[in-house]
Amino acid sequence: MTSQDEAIALLHGLVAIPSLSRQESEAAVWLVEQMSALGYSRAFVDGAGNAVGEMGATDAARTVILLGHIDTVPGDISVRVESGPDGPLLFGRGSVDAKGPLATFTAAVARVGDAWARAHDIRLVVVGAVEEEAATSKGARFIRARFNGSDEPIPDFCIIGEPSSWQRVTLGYKGRVLVEMEAAQPMAHTAGPDAGVATVAVDLWNWVSAYAAAFNAPHDKAFNQLLPSLRDLRTWTDEHLHDRVAAKLGIRLPVDFPIDDFLVGLVDWANQRTATDTPLPPFPAAAIGDGSAKKVEIVGPLTHLSLNIHAHEPAWRSDRNNALVRAFLAAIREISGERPGFVVKTGTSDMNVVGPAWGCPILAYGPGDSSLDHTPNEHIALDEYWSAVRVLEQALRNLA
Repeated sequence: MTSQDEAIALLHGLVAIPSLSRQESEAAVWLVEQMSALGYSRAFVDGAGNAVGEMGATDAARTVILLGHIDTVPGDISVRVESGPDGPLLFGRGSVDAKGPLATFTAAVARVGDAWARAHDIRLVVVGAVEEEAATSKGARFIRARFNGSDEPIPDFCIIGEPSSWQRVTLGYKGRVLVEMEAAQPMAHTAGPDAGVATVAVDLWNWVSAYAAAFNAPHDKAFNQLLPSLRDLRTWTDEHLHDRVAAKLGIRLPVDFPIDDFLVGLVDWANQRTATDTPLPPFPAAAIGDGSAKKVEIVGPLTHLSLNIHAHEPAWRSDRNNALVRAFLAAIREISGERPGFVVKTGTSDMNVVGPAWGCPILAYGPGDSSLDHTPNEHIALDEYWSAVRVLEQALRNLA
């Protein structure tokens, strides 16, 4: 059975290998090698580049998918262990988001073991998915397509690897849509009558902000609100003597958000802003799902405006009254002796990708303080990590 020292060595080794989105291959190969050494009955890198390890028979009566991600955002953080007020801390990019949870999955399933999985007719599938930190979610989409109910069974339970603290489970994530706008106007003197092209981006932001304010009026909780952010804004003059502006907006969506109504309003705003004589028709959200994008080009008398709308994921919130949640609550009580907690997140995860497709009981679990995600000070408490391994092991046993 995997020991605490072995589990910590697994986490340290995984964090030490850089694995930016789309550059995960070295870490994936290394993790597959560790899975094989830990006794996984099957371990391989799949067609998307995911690291996959399995315990139990492929035709088991029940399937549990533990979907973590192996990629990280940029940031060079020296991988080291330092003493903290409550024990040792492991610093490094991805230690919290989300190699800590992925190593938790790998170690806990190793502790459960293939013999136990076969004896209880359960198939355990651990996935270190690629490109979760990118808008593509390539790894999760590949796994979703693999376990489609035809080629392989839709899982009975799914656990997403994201930090929530070892004593809490996450039941939901907000959705997302990205809007990229670019506009161009003939170069003009600043003393002229026409407003500068930069005002197009300002007008777009003001429209989205007003839309969000109206939508949010009856909602006081952030999880239920529409939350836009301005991610990029820049202006320049091109070689054809056109002044140009580009802006990128990220918009976090609540559950059951009427995305089609929003897109209708957005295209209508663009038509009005460019004073277009022949307005373009709106398009449905289905055109921007599953990683696809939709581009709208509008040419007005003065302003040429384009909208690139993509990366739409609906929000997802799970029921707390199911066997998976009960298994975790009992495990947390047993290991910690304290009352477990629930949380919903204003970010987005691979739960948004697989939850609507599978419809099975699903939650996110993993050690770490999510406020350290993507920060220069990212680190995880090793005692918390080990506690999470023990909780997950017990939760899997409880499912039997």
